[in-house]
Amino acid sequence: MIRPCGIREGNRQMVIILKETAENPITLMGERAGVCWGGDTDHKEKNYKRGLECIASGHHRVMEYVNVEMILDGYSARVIREWYTHIGGAPTRLQASTRYINYKNFSYTTPPSVAENPEAERIYRDTMSAIAEACSRLERDCKIPREDAAMLLPLGMSTKIVDKRNVRNLIEMSHQRRCTRAYWEYRLLMDDICQALSAYSEEWKYLVEHYFVPKCEVSGYCTEKKSCGRKPYRP
Repeated sequence: MIRPCGIREGNRQMVIILKETAENPITLMGERAGVCWGGDTDHKEKNYKRGLECIASGHHRVMEYVNVEMILDGYSARVIREWYTHIGGAPTRLQASTRYINYKNFSYTTPPSVAENPEAERIYRDTMSAIAEACSRLERDCKIPREDAAMLLPLGMSTKIVDKRNVRNLIEMSHQRRCTRAYWEYRLLMDDICQALSAYSEEWKYLVEHYFVPKCEVSGYCTEKKSCGRKPYRP
């Protein structure tokens, strides 16, 4: 079955929120702010209310105390390269190794424009198969080290990373990457992250619904020259 934003050959893309991620991020924000305000930080409801007030007032530095740790699995190496450009807030990550992992019959992402065209899909699939076979022969027949044979792997190859960053970084990322002008697989990735966080707890669901939004929802207008029309364009 073809996904709305493209398909992956093999297992589907998934976001796994790790247990180290705070279950109640708004409460944690309020607790941290309460320390500096001389507030009662032993009362969960007061912490929650204080956290909401901080966010609504634009005091978003408290968001930097909430870390999100997750596994991003099955997305293309290309979109993960773009993911790495959002480096604010000192995020860190580990990525699947091309030195040690056997990429024989590697999985990969097929763009929707290719998947919808039978001839294009055949060419695309055959090319990926040829690359996989070439990597295998270089290692098996020519005794080339795996780390060198892996240079043939394409950006469409699926990969896996363990990622850690704070919620402020994620929210600001969502403003740009949930815009309809963003790269299609990045929009898919952000939507998957939003779904995974929303399922993690009610507080995360609230944050996603109110703050993980396209930039036009924040500004009230569109800054993109090729606007989708969701909001009035303003240069």
